[in-house]
Amino acid sequence: MKLACQEGLVSGRSLSEKLDKLAAYGFDGIEIWGHDLAEREKEVTKALDGHDVKLGSVCAGYGGCLLDPDPAVRQEAIDDIKTLLDIGGRLGAVGLIVVPVFGPPRLPDVSPLRTAVDLEKDLLIEICKDLGNHARKAKCLVLLEPLNRYETHLLCRLDDAAAICKEVKKSSVRMMADFFHMSIEEVDIAASLKEAGSLVKHVHLADSTRLLPGYGHTDFRSGFAALKSIRFKGYMALECGNPGKEEVELPKTVEYLRSQISG
Repeated sequence: MKLACQEGLVSGRSLSEKLDKLAAYGFDGIEIWGHDLAEREKEVTKALDGHDVKLGSVCAGYGGCLLDPDPAVRQEAIDDIKTLLDIGGRLGAVGLIVVPVFGPPRLPDVSPLRTAVDLEKDLLIEICKDLGNHARKAKCLVLLEPLNRYETHLLCRLDDAAAICKEVKKSSVRMMADFFHMSIEEVDIAASLKEAGSLVKHVHLADSTRLLPGYGHTDFRSGFAALKSIRFKGYMALECGNPGKEEVELPKTVEYLRSQISG
């Protein structure tokens, strides 16, 4: 398992400077935001070239919405995601993080024929088949992210995302697990990770408070043991708030996480 950090958590006048700091703090990788990646690709390529800190993942950054009733809005999301998959593949990222929809359903409820959620799942499966074909060629995974119930209604638990992956039947469409969202939605984080198994290809780290690990009550040790049991060897990226000084808190967090992994 490799530790990564979202770009926004580390200061620096350039990406190269941020990578140098992350290396000094003890990180293996970085997660970058996708919204301006097309404009930054040359800069990112240059900064990563030969650096010990690698690009683990690209976090969203696309327009539109995959599950909007307007085909043009859906197509915007699909096109943007495909572009980011291409860039992520060229940069060596494991995958692109994708949230299908935020908030309540946008599609109509046509009960008793189909509920809005039924329609969403059917549509998401078909879209992910298309995205999965593109992701395979780009060599960059589609990583479906379950969120907690206050941020989305659709994929809230790991088994929700796992069910979609199994229906899509594409090795290029997988999922990620976020410890903060799991602390709200999963009855047993470790058991849920074991059940999801090899479908989990990326992890976000935040404590129950959505601050750095160690600033809440999440049991990371058992979660990491579960990840070991499913032979997870990917990146675990910090996505959280920092209550203190970067140069103090980030190295301390790395030390804390390493102790939880080794335990």
